Amino acid sequence: MYGKAFAPEYQGDLGAALSVNSSYDEVLATAERAHRDAGTDLERARAALALAEANRRLGRAAQARAAWRDSYRCARQAGDTAGMAWALWSGGTLARQCGTLPLARRLLSAAVAFADACGERLAHGYALAGLAETGRIQGDYAAVADLHEQLLQQARAHGEARHMVWAMSGIAQMHRNTGEHGKALELFTECAGIAAEADDARGRAWSLRGMADVLSLRGETARALDLLTEAEAVCRELELAGALAYNHKMRGNVLFRAARYEEACAAYAVALREFRDMQEARGTALARLGLAKSRARRGRARAATLTELAELEAEFTRIGLRQARQSVVAFRCELAAA
Repeated sequence: MYGKAFAPEYQGDLGAALSVNSSYDEVLATAERAHRDAGTDLERARAALALAEANRRLGRAAQARAAWRDSYRCARQAGDTAGMAWALWSGGTLARQCGTLPLARRLLSAAVAFADACGERLAHGYALAGLAETGRIQGDYAAVADLHEQLLQQARAHGEARHMVWAMSGIAQMHRNTGEHGKALELFTECAGIAAEADDARGRAWSLRGMADVLSLRGETARALDLLTEAEAVCRELELAGALAYNHKMRGNVLFRAARYEEACAAYAVALREFRDMQEARGTALARLGLAKSRARRGRARAATLTELAELEAEFTRIGLRQARQSVVAFRCELAAA
């Protein structure tokens, strides 16, 4: 039904030297050598793309931004439309990570157009997946639900495990957010199994995080924390800075739901520091919200909590995170009722 996971963003000689499970320090070192030794614009474009992805995953936004732009310029000079599409995909993914969602949509839409023009199916699929994830993050499920399903059908048709996990995880997250926890857990569990069979450690780590979230909502705190510990080990081994920060934020969520507020504060504080270090605006705001709620439960002055909630509501509105903004409003109402 599907083959081993692979990383098409590593192209040319880099594709032979690196795998989907290569640590990002290894990717960075290999791409730096390739960029230094490149003799053509095409080789420089491919090396710069790998540099962009490694830096983005390691939380180095400024370096990632410079690298994807370098990749785009070199691909354009080489007349490589597919390379331009991949560079725009990388730039759009970085923009989403940094919380500039309108820019993410523009870059990813351009990537779709370039990939479509040259028939680069994988870049086209990755860019469409990026658009779907951007809309899902914003809570615009009606607009992207069909797109997630289309991507899943394409991935199944071509046997691409990594894309299957991405698409199914997105569908699972929408089920989770609309209260269909049984269906969400079923899909996240299937994702984890597919990722394991396809040797996609990164996809498995994200799937385990999704499973832990749903299990926590069902009151299965211990099992959820065990899954997060398992996923954290993978994140550390592969040096997945963003995934590790979201893992720590989810640990805070699980502990908060279990009324273990002091431990939740500690987990959110770690995640907040990690998100700030990597200039991840969305994650920073979400970790701040978790920390504010935990501190309020521990007796923080209501006025201070309300002030921070107002700041966070403005930030979520700026980024375009509808569901997160609704969480702020709900917690404010909870405080008022208390």
